[in-house]
Amino acid sequence: MISQMHHPLSRTTGIVLLVALVAFPLLANHFGQEFYVGMASRLMIFALAATSLNLLLGFGGMVSMGHAAYLGAGAYTVGILMHHGVLSAWVSWPVAVIVGAVLAFLIGLVSLRTKGVYFIMITLAFAQMIYFIFVGLKEYGGEDGLSMPQRSATGVLDLATDVNFYYVVLTLTGISMYLVYRLVNSHFGRVLQAIKQNEVRMEAVGYSVMRYKLVCFVITGALASLAGALLANQNMMVSPSLVHWTQSGSLMVMVILGGTGFFFGGAIGAVVMLMLEEILSAYTIHWQIIVGAVLLGVVLLLPHGLASLFQRKRGDKA
Repeated sequence: MISQMHHPLSRTTGIVLLVALVAFPLLANHFGQEFYVGMASRLMIFALAATSLNLLLGFGGMVSMGHAAYLGAGAYTVGILMHHGVLSAWVSWPVAVIVGAVLAFLIGLVSLRTKGVYFIMITLAFAQMIYFIFVGLKEYGGEDGLSMPQRSATGVLDLATDVNFYYVVLTLTGISMYLVYRLVNSHFGRVLQAIKQNEVRMEAVGYSVMRYKLVCFVITGALASLAGALLANQNMMVSPSLVHWTQSGSLMVMVILGGTGFFFGGAIGAVVMLMLEEILSAYTIHWQIIVGAVLLGVVLLLPHGLASLFQRKRGDKA
């Protein structure tokens, strides 16, 4: 069986990738391709959101169809606070993370008492409830969404420029990915993966399965809400569509496409899917059909996702 253990990038590859990401906006501006700076920021934001779901699904074995609830909660927290005059990112972004964590804790308390298809359906039900709550918030735009007059203020960098915003997104995404990497390779992460493999056995040897799953749920909710806060700033608006079940489905597709249980699976899936969407939508309005065919091909030919290509290249076996 191919190991789905999360090998980090080699040090040389990691340094090259970091240098490329740091240099990218400078090169894009030099060649007059500023549009791609904003696009790269969007890719990183969704890479973070998909990685948070991969932590829940790939490492925790919890198939959640309501992950967009936390993405939307983070975005709406920033939008609503700005609507009431709170412009500081130092306030609104941490509050967004806390809101996502608390929401995930409350949903997890209920949904983690179920298993299988019931777990999937109850997470979906909670997300749809939150979706309709946001639709009903007429003061904040209702189904039309809420426009933001500006991006959050940091007092250090002017986030109105795409380059500055890019570097903030790169920094926060990089830190978050590093923390997730440390988490899945810690004692907590190993226990979580063992619970995924055999929950009954882990419970029998004395581990509190519910506690480990709930902590994982809270962490993923907080990370997804951070991604939502960043996404709200990039779009300069928030909309109930961020919470809709189709958004949860898109995140799920990203993780499956990239490879569940591979550390970079969510990030790879997010980049590939959004790039396909960007490229194909320029040629046809039926781009979803082609993306669906690509996903079907990956599932049939690479059942472990695109990330398994790199795993196989190393010859890692289990």
